[in-house]
Amino acid sequence: MSYAWLRIRNTKLPRQDQEFNEVRIAELEDKLSRAEVIDVSKLSGDTIRFGALVTLIDEDRDEKKVWQIVGEPEAAANKGKISVTSPIARALIGKNKGDTVEIETPSGTKTYKVREVEWLGNGPGNPQT
Repeated sequence: MSYAWLRIRNTKLPRQDQEFNEVRIAELEDKLSRAEVIDVSKLSGDTIRFGALVTLIDEDRDEKKVWQIVGEPEAAANKGKISVTSPIARALIGKNKGDTVEIETPSGTKTYKVREVEWLGNGPGNPQT
């Protein structure tokens, strides 16, 4: 792709598309400037923090749920990964193994017991407590 082609193509962009892209670029640059790399393989302990793999027991239904607390881009609830900014993660951060946690959900308040707090070791599939 030549520079001349890009220059011609960019002049054809509607002004509002260009402004939108410039705002989006500024937002992404801001996020990158504040980003911090966290090596989850070096985390440990029984306190829930970013990167933790948390096993919860629903005290009403005696059902087990396992969530890993991840950044927004990695979040995928269907894969057991929840964003650190989600209501569930915010309720869990700072809690310890054995604690009882109340989480507000659309269907009402749920009460969970923190059964396990694990940390990924040398990659996925190698949890370490």
